[in-house]
Amino acid sequence: MRKISLSLLGLFAGLLSAFSQSDTTQYLDRKLSLQEINIVSSYYHQDGNNSAITGGIGTEKLSDYANIIDVKLNKYSNSHMKHTIGLELGVDHFTSASSDNVSPNTGTNASSSNVDAKDTRIYPAINWQVENLEKGSTYGVGISLSHEFDYLSFGTNFIFAKKFRDNNSEISGKIQAYVDRLKLVYPAELVPVSAASSNGHGHDHDDDDENEGSNYPTRLRNSISSSVTYAHVVNKNIQVALLVDAVYQNGYLGLPFHRVYFNNSVVAVEKLPSNRFKLPIGARANFFLGDKFIIRTYYRFYYDTWNLKSNTVSVETPIKITPFISISPFYRFYQQSSIKYFADYKEHTPTDEYYTSNHDLGKFVSHFVGAGWRFAPPEGVFHLSHFNMLELRYGFYKRNIGLESHVVSVNLKFK
Repeated sequence: MRKISLSLLGLFAGLLSAFSQSDTTQYLDRKLSLQEINIVSSYYHQDGNNSAITGGIGTEKLSDYANIIDVKLNKYSNSHMKHTIGLELGVDHFTSASSDNVSPNTGTNASSSNVDAKDTRIYPAINWQVENLEKGSTYGVGISLSHEFDYLSFGTNFIFAKKFRDNNSEISGKIQAYVDRLKLVYPAELVPVSAASSNGHGHDHDDDDENEGSNYPTRLRNSISSSVTYAHVVNKNIQVALLVDAVYQNGYLGLPFHRVYFNNSVVAVEKLPSNRFKLPIGARANFFLGDKFIIRTYYRFYYDTWNLKSNTVSVETPIKITPFISISPFYRFYQQSSIKYFADYKEHTPTDEYYTSNHDLGKFVSHFVGAGWRFAPPEGVFHLSHFNMLELRYGFYKRNIGLESHVVSVNLKFK
């Protein structure tokens, strides 16, 4: 599927907004009415020379077109309960030169790829949320689906929030669970996986993972995560928040098309443990310096049981140029250590129990810098009363191991 036309999405959103205007004129409307529509379209492009598909070497060139429509509907019950329904549809289409090296026509040489592999991911979601306006409490549930050629994912979530101290403080939480089914799409020369490797480095199969009669066997991956956030308004100029997450995964946690080359030139598919626990802890602080300047800061420390540790520091400074035009320069610094199962191309030994040459799991430092431009006039963008906001953002990302990327996004809001 090709990229969805942004202009068509805007037209669609405008029609929805115009159609619903008669239902949104009352403050506490008892009918289900349109609250807002957000449309985000982005283009991402990267290049590098550490592809996991070819064992930590070779092209990482990739382009991705992403489009998301987010529609929010709400109504009020007689007891002043606000019900909000969120409908979301996302479609990504990408081309990847590195993925093309899985094809039988390209072999194992990273430089042999001439035609990029293509795929499309579709991910709809629906959420229902109820807010008690008198007690300051909120709860909600949601379900999601994500599908592309080699995997299918089902997700569900539950959220809660409670305001207190005259609404100056809030504690909120979210629990999410995902069940992923992955097709085992192997590199060309490892189909079927070579259990006959002289060093025993084939990819293990469990009897219940095989789907007889199908082109690809499958594996399951299960994830459950919980997050808790405490937010507090210190005064009119300072807001702070503390964030704690916990994530547990089990099942097949690698990717079957990631090659590993050992120091004796044997090639195999990466093998990783079937369990992983992640613990990110973060903090936010926003400083409002007058009516035109805001400083948003963020720090996060991350640790997991594969011994990956990381630190993230970011700052964004929205500046009002006029009452309805603002710019937001931002910068993010990221540093991580390597997991204990990572080694580069031809650095693993045949005695290693687990092994990967995926540089996303290796040691690196990255920088992400860019800016956003936001336009939200009171009479509406282009004098269209329901076209509430237009935002453009650009970011440049660079790792110290050679990967670079650019991302451009457009966000339209209709209310």
